[in-house]
Amino acid sequence: MAIDDKNISYRIYLVAFAILFMAFLIAFKLTNIQWVEGAYYRQLAKERTVRNFVIPANKGNVYSSDGSLLATSIPNYVIRFDAKAPKREVFEDNVKLLSDSLATVLGKPSSWYLNELRKARATNNRYYLVARDLSYTDYMKIKGFPLFKLGAYKGGIIVEQKTVREHPIGKIAERTIGYERTSSNGQEEGRGIEWAYKDYLNGKDGKILKQKIAKGQWKPIRDVNEVDPQDGYDVISTIDVNIQDIAHHALLKQLEDYEADHGCVVVMETKTGHIKAISNLGRGSDGTYYETTNYAVTESHEPGSTFKLVDLMAILEDKVADTSTVYDTHGGVVKYYGRSVRDSHTGGYGKISLGRGFELSSNTVLVQAVYNNYKNNPSKFVDHVNSYGLNKKLNMDFKGEGRPFIPQPSDKNWSSISLPWMAFGYGVSVTPMQTLALYNAVANNGVMIKPRFVSEIKEWNRTIKKMGVEVINPKICSNETLSKVRAVLENVVKRGTASKLYSKDFSMAGKTGTAAVNYSKDGGSGKYYASSFVGYFPADKPKYSCIIVVHKPSTVNNNYYGADVAGPVFKRIAQKIFTDIPSTNEIKNLNRKIPKQEDNYNTYYAKMQKGRKAMPNVKGMPGMDAIALLENLDVKVKVVGMGKVKSQSLQAGENLVKNTTITLELL
Repeated sequence: MAIDDKNISYRIYLVAFAILFMAFLIAFKLTNIQWVEGAYYRQLAKERTVRNFVIPANKGNVYSSDGSLLATSIPNYVIRFDAKAPKREVFEDNVKLLSDSLATVLGKPSSWYLNELRKARATNNRYYLVARDLSYTDYMKIKGFPLFKLGAYKGGIIVEQKTVREHPIGKIAERTIGYERTSSNGQEEGRGIEWAYKDYLNGKDGKILKQKIAKGQWKPIRDVNEVDPQDGYDVISTIDVNIQDIAHHALLKQLEDYEADHGCVVVMETKTGHIKAISNLGRGSDGTYYETTNYAVTESHEPGSTFKLVDLMAILEDKVADTSTVYDTHGGVVKYYGRSVRDSHTGGYGKISLGRGFELSSNTVLVQAVYNNYKNNPSKFVDHVNSYGLNKKLNMDFKGEGRPFIPQPSDKNWSSISLPWMAFGYGVSVTPMQTLALYNAVANNGVMIKPRFVSEIKEWNRTIKKMGVEVINPKICSNETLSKVRAVLENVVKRGTASKLYSKDFSMAGKTGTAAVNYSKDGGSGKYYASSFVGYFPADKPKYSCIIVVHKPSTVNNNYYGADVAGPVFKRIAQKIFTDIPSTNEIKNLNRKIPKQEDNYNTYYAKMQKGRKAMPNVKGMPGMDAIALLENLDVKVKVVGMGKVKSQSLQAGENLVKNTTITLELL
């Protein structure tokens, strides 16, 4: 018996010790959690139930040069309902009124909303969707409805806000305006003005504190934000919506008429480099044209005959030949190292001057002029090309600018045909924007400037930053060379390859270009043509320069040349700009007297006075016309009534006496 008692006591002590040990461990753990790990777990609990959410700041707007809105951030709202938040009596007092109000804005019957809200209340739905994609106006209306106007805690309203980027003018210039977005892998990416100027456009994000109310569902803890977002600055682009509209539709029409693959057009202000219009259209699988790629900036390709301006400028600057120097076109074919250079005109042009060769875009003339004068020192010619900036990017603000290629004599791939091929725009690669910058420099008295898409950064009416003119090359060539080059470019339109564009009422200057693309790939099977025209207008006092490039026009009717495909776009744009665009010209010295004009008037007035001795018949004339006529005859006029002359106090044919008063009765 004693042994059993001893065993029982032993067991009791053992159990007590175990319990005491466990109590000690629990106390230790509690103390550790409370004082050592407590901060971590409290923070973890808070993060799982309460969290700061980012409120994206509204991006600044993008405006055109004339103040039209090109891109803007529109607030977009989602309203949900925490059906457990309102007290029962508050819910019952307001639910019918709320349903009636929602029906007026959202369109469904009041009974439908009443049923849905009661169902949400019955099922304790704390995140019931009331409406999405609401405008700010509708959001403010709903926020003031019965029950919801009591706020998040008493009324159960849950408001979620996001911003949506909208383009009020639609798809026009879409690639130039661009975008900024987050890709599927979480990387920030973008294009155009939106991406290039994101540091200005993007404001500072705000923060709002939300509480978790269900799986994946959060609602704001209070009506105010922890940190209010700050809107971004506005960007004022150089785009003119009127010119943009003209350029876009002129290009679109030509692409459709020629069933081309893609094309671009750029209109630039000569003195400032401001891009007033840019359109880049590519053909989709359905045959419709879209703004797909910014071809004007990104697409570097062989320019063809528009590159011949480089030839002419270099030759004239070095004085190795003149526009009057005569070359034999050799029947339209010249050969270099077994490879032929051909004129588009079968049989050539006989013997013609360098200037005339340029006007007719003769490959044989320009290639001979370049090769004969620079074959022993090709670096001298290439140095001219480099000085025009064609061997490097323009370093434009936009991402993805195409990389130019100008062969250098020091390169290992320089060959015996590199120089003659360069002379007619092959073996080189430049973007349309680079070509335009060169021609614009000719129009701008030799000053080459960087094309610019943005003129100013603003916060409301306050200027944050103004973009000035950026000079790339202060003088690309001498005034003598410029004068000759400009004369020849004007003759291209008057009597050269672009003579179809000539108008005696409106002067234009420029150069046609037709380049064979992919001519050496797949044995020539992939070859197509790129038709272009680049120039400026008016020719005598250039205000705008413009380039058009159309890739892969239809060759069915054999009229794929630059003069036929791209030239008409240039003419349409140039003429419509000066006929359709509202004039901003100011008339100065309006009251200034012109001596010759005054003499002519006095002579005419004296003649009229001498020949007018009798009273004219003014019956039936409008009153104002009759008054003007009689007062010019130095008589006084008294008018009775309104309208046309019914009777006159001095009858027609009677003698007029100076300062006589004549009464006219009007009806």
